[in-house]
Amino acid sequence: MRRHRILLVDDEPAVLEALQESLRREPYIVEAATSAAAALEVLGVSSVDVVVSDERMPGMKGSEFLSVVRKRHPGAMRIMLTGQASLEAAVRAINDGQVFRILLKPCAPEELKSVLRAAIEEKKLREESARLLREARRRGRMLRDLECTHPGIASLERTSDGTIHLEAGDEPVDLAELLKEIERELGDGSRAA
Repeated sequence: MRRHRILLVDDEPAVLEALQESLRREPYIVEAATSAAAALEVLGVSSVDVVVSDERMPGMKGSEFLSVVRKRHPGAMRIMLTGQASLEAAVRAINDGQVFRILLKPCAPEELKSVLRAAIEEKKLREESARLLREARRRGRMLRDLECTHPGIASLERTSDGTIHLEAGDEPVDLAELLKEIERELGDGSRAA
């Protein structure tokens, strides 16, 4: 099972140490950065599942940093951690950074752990949704291709007793042979995807 990677960003080393300590027994790979610039360097070389960033940092505010993360690393879930949540910062974080959650300092370790679990679960759901959408599109293309070679295959009709009614002009249709051909094409399509 893959260990998820968490990036903690805060300009206060004591806060970073406390956050890291609270996650020590969790099944994560935890990295830390003391500035947005240092965090962007980490993101440049490592794939990160969740970024937890302080809002008030010198150089770049956390909401600005999370907006950059959203654009450059859209798959990373984003969480803001702040001691003084102004409405302006919250709106910026939500609108520009599309943060998953905003947590207030001091954040209880159990709350942080719970939010991280929820963020990772959300990330998994998004990835699965994207995978299913790609698969549906692939199968749609395959069905269009089959329709070109076997006109009418996509519009099979059922009789009142539920059996499939095939019309192929004057020629009889060997359903078993047609299904074998479809299976061959599905097999070729899944290897190509």
